[in-house]
Amino acid sequence: MSAFPTAALVAATGLLLASTQARAQAAEPPVVQVSEEGFTLSSADKAFVLKLRGQLQGDGRFYLADTDHTGTNTFIVRRMRPILEGTLFGFVDFRLMPDFGYGQSIIQDAYIDFRPGEWVRLRAGRFKTPFGLELLQSDMDNPFIERSLTVDLVPNRDEGLELHGEGEGGRWQYSLAVVNGDPDGASTDANIDDSFDLVARVFALPFKGREPSFLQGLGLGIAVTRGLQFGTATNTGLAPARSTGQLIIFSYLSNADTGETVTAHGLHLRLAPQGHFYWGHFGLLAEYVRSSQEVQRGDARARLRHHAWQTAVSWVFGGKASFEGARPTRPFNPKTLEGGALEVAARYHALDLDDAAFPRFANPSRSVSHAKGFGVATTFAFNRRVRFALNFHRTNYEGGAPDGDRPPENALLSRFQLTF
Repeated sequence: MSAFPTAALVAATGLLLASTQARAQAAEPPVVQVSEEGFTLSSADKAFVLKLRGQLQGDGRFYLADTDHTGTNTFIVRRMRPILEGTLFGFVDFRLMPDFGYGQSIIQDAYIDFRPGEWVRLRAGRFKTPFGLELLQSDMDNPFIERSLTVDLVPNRDEGLELHGEGEGGRWQYSLAVVNGDPDGASTDANIDDSFDLVARVFALPFKGREPSFLQGLGLGIAVTRGLQFGTATNTGLAPARSTGQLIIFSYLSNADTGETVTAHGLHLRLAPQGHFYWGHFGLLAEYVRSSQEVQRGDARARLRHHAWQTAVSWVFGGKASFEGARPTRPFNPKTLEGGALEVAARYHALDLDDAAFPRFANPSRSVSHAKGFGVATTFAFNRRVRFALNFHRTNYEGGAPDGDRPPENALLSRFQLTF
């Protein structure tokens, strides 16, 4: 037999086997799973995966000893988020998460991840800016109902590109991003100028999976942002600061105040050293944020330097503490009233706004210059997905009132939470 017919026979046999294998894989039914992780539909080889998940938070806010009625006691749907995420072709991930909380309809996450390997991923779309540690922790896992005062200086969600990944089983993580550029404590939907922000973050868990075991929950990192931001009278590039009770405690002057609006105008730099430590029942999270922002009002310009920091400690009874939230040893059984986990946490945090902001760029009779707060939190985790929380936060202020200091805020917060 000649070589040509032999080669043709081998090639035909290979094509036949490949076709048979493809038909066999196609004939395999899809896999449907229903669990506490949500609803999952996938192909047999997991190359195509579709997940339906959700988050729901019902909150109560109550302001104690509020003789000036600065806050309104209310019940609200804080977050209501259906989540659609999945994988295509085995290496393209996606996530879509709208939010209907506060009676609004907004898109929180909408991105695609190109994933050739765990050490390198390219993300495009709308996502959390890789900067603040507490903000990168899911609000479903935070032991506190509202985040600390540090988020007033942290960019939230933005549109852009992010190169990120991890190595050595998660012992190190990195993120490099180019985004439109958020104001401090806010999210944006579009670029208001021709400039972009550069974001870099590295985080290490050097003892993960190693000895000594009590250091496996130690994580340390640092994040920076740099960008040029130029606002306008209609889109200033600046955002107000809010208290733990979500009341505005600082804002820049606007046209309604003086006939001149303060806008972002120039270089914006941020720096955030950060870390956490979890060991058994114990948890600790700490971070510091510095934001240096150039602003303008009329012909006056200044570089304002704001600072914020926080330290939070927690202890979990009946479970383990982790950055991903309290993990009960056993889920709660309503028939026996056994199981579940109780997490108790305390936090001290502060926000220091540059004295140079007053009175040229902010009104000292309405905007505070310093805020310091202490909060305690109790959370009962029925299981990993159902929680009830009760928090109390007291915040003291300097400035912010016509006659001196704004009265302290005493906020009692409650939450029922469901995730799946």
